[in-house]
Amino acid sequence: MSGLDILAVVLFFAVSGGTASALLSLNSQHNLAVRRLAPPEPAAAASVPLTAVWRELITQVGGILPVSARMLPQLRRHLIRAGFRRPHADRYFQGARLVSTCLFAAAALAFTLHASAAHPNWPMIVAASAAAGYMLPGQYLLLRIRRRHRALSRGLPNALDLMVVCVEAGLGIDQTTLQVSKELQSAHPEICSEFALMNLELRAGKSRTEALHNLAERTGVDDLKKLVAVLVQTDKFGTSIGQCLREHADYIRTMARQRAEAQAAKLAVKLVFPIFFCVLPSLFVVTVGPVITHLIRDLVPMIENL
Repeated sequence: MSGLDILAVVLFFAVSGGTASALLSLNSQHNLAVRRLAPPEPAAAASVPLTAVWRELITQVGGILPVSARMLPQLRRHLIRAGFRRPHADRYFQGARLVSTCLFAAAALAFTLHASAAHPNWPMIVAASAAAGYMLPGQYLLLRIRRRHRALSRGLPNALDLMVVCVEAGLGIDQTTLQVSKELQSAHPEICSEFALMNLELRAGKSRTEALHNLAERTGVDDLKKLVAVLVQTDKFGTSIGQCLREHADYIRTMARQRAEAQAAKLAVKLVFPIFFCVLPSLFVVTVGPVITHLIRDLVPMIENL
């Protein structure tokens, strides 16, 4: 075979492989989108009793040392914003905190006794480990709050677009939020659960203004607080809800784009330290290393001969 034939075969296999990989990637993305829009599968029945027993055990442990009355409202607010709405979520959180504190302290004590029986700083190590175990559930709770806030902010523009469609189709604001909570349940479950809870409050007899304010207080997201302010003002003055929602959706998307542009502008400054400490040393080794090697190889014999 000549060189041109080999080149043609290589190009054929390269194009075939690239086409096959692109098709597989598109197929995987399609399957991912289908799974995302599909209703969630029910949990296995065998794992429910074990989870329930573990939750009940942790709750009973949390009842041994309850949260103080001064810190209880703030803890419940954080738990609700993180998505934990069970009746005894505060006791469960306190029980998890006590269990993690004891486990970390016991692990540190066992490590110090196994490493050296006469370690002079073992009380400090155990105390530091217990403090880390005590702070770990709180940090996990803050992480859940941040993740939920990002999920709510990400799903709000799509929810607003669907609300505009429902309002312009003739539905009221109550029926609109209920329809949004049903349609976007698989794509954005966080914001759908908040809208569903607001509808339950409205059915329970609360006023629309109070239910909207509870939505803003329950989530703690700035974009939702602005949406609540817009809906309250619209309901108070009788302006067009569809136009207000459309303008607010454009405003939220504009703000999201500006935040993304601000993060992109900060990228050059954030890359200074990785480049300085990771890239430049290796670059210096590659460029200056051979020169230093040649200097040592040529100059050392000359100095020894002097």
